[in-house]
Amino acid sequence: MPPFERSMEMMPFKQRKCLATRKDEVCTIRSKFPNKLPVIVERYIREKQLPLLDKTKFLVPHELTMGQFLCLLRSKIALEASQTLYLLISGKSMCCMTASMAEIYSQHRDPDGFLYMTYSSQDMFG
Repeated sequence: MPPFERSMEMMPFKQRKCLATRKDEVCTIRSKFPNKLPVIVERYIREKQLPLLDKTKFLVPHELTMGQFLCLLRSKIALEASQTLYLLISGKSMCCMTASMAEIYSQHRDPDGFLYMTYSSQDMFG
């Protein structure tokens, strides 16, 4: 992959696309899939151990719990049972693993309509 494409891949989703484009994308997604939630999952910028996901956009059912979504991410990253995975909502808070994605989306979605999550293998709080 050329260096320019690799650097674009490393840029956060919000910096790769303007607000209007992101809003249009959410409208299109929500009209095609009204029972799914648009979620963006990105690796923490200082994360060194975990690989990048092959995709950052996910369409998640309303009734899926945070714990189930975390298990899905663990399988996509191919983590071993002994490895930890921290997931932050909007880059600042952790949620209850029993909360539904619909609850989390209604409380933490971005003004553009996406729910943003960041994953890391280490504690990012200090």
